[in-house]
Amino acid sequence: MHILDLVQNSIEAGASTVRLEIIEDREKDTLTIRVADNGRGMDAETKRRVLDPFVTTRTTRRVGLGLPLIDMSTKRCGGHLLITSAVGQGTVVEAEYRHSHLDRPPLGNVVETVKAIIVANPELDFHYVHRVDGAVFTVSTRSIVSELGDMPLSHPDVILWLHEFLSYNLANLYGGVQHENN
Repeated sequence: MHILDLVQNSIEAGASTVRLEIIEDREKDTLTIRVADNGRGMDAETKRRVLDPFVTTRTTRRVGLGLPLIDMSTKRCGGHLLITSAVGQGTVVEAEYRHSHLDRPPLGNVVETVKAIIVANPELDFHYVHRVDGAVFTVSTRSIVSELGDMPLSHPDVILWLHEFLSYNLANLYGGVQHENN
């Protein structure tokens, strides 16, 4: 849920490009989730206030719990949350956890998360990079769309292929096989 929330923040900030990186380094005992975008960015005052749950730029609700909850979960697990942002240049949010920490939230179903981001946001230039120790898997919507031609990302055959493609490559990633599709 943290990943979806971070990507949604990027989209609501007007980003046309979002990069999601998940980096698992078991030797260093770290799990890093990084979302970088080219959205509006934040000024210093907004950046200072985003960890306050009662501050949100969303008009649909008065409470913004996403970043405060991520911040709390990283600290509880021996990690940290870093936010870098500049007005007009975008934002990078990096959440780092101690990988082996008992209270570290599970990654959950990454295949469904990435698939949902891609299918629900066909106009978004989305890049997904997942590293496990020395192995890496990358995919971008730009490369998928160029292969599809006129077929939309929401076409049932594309959704099925995307599910199988992500599932296969993530399974191999954890097995140590390196696959890259830019």
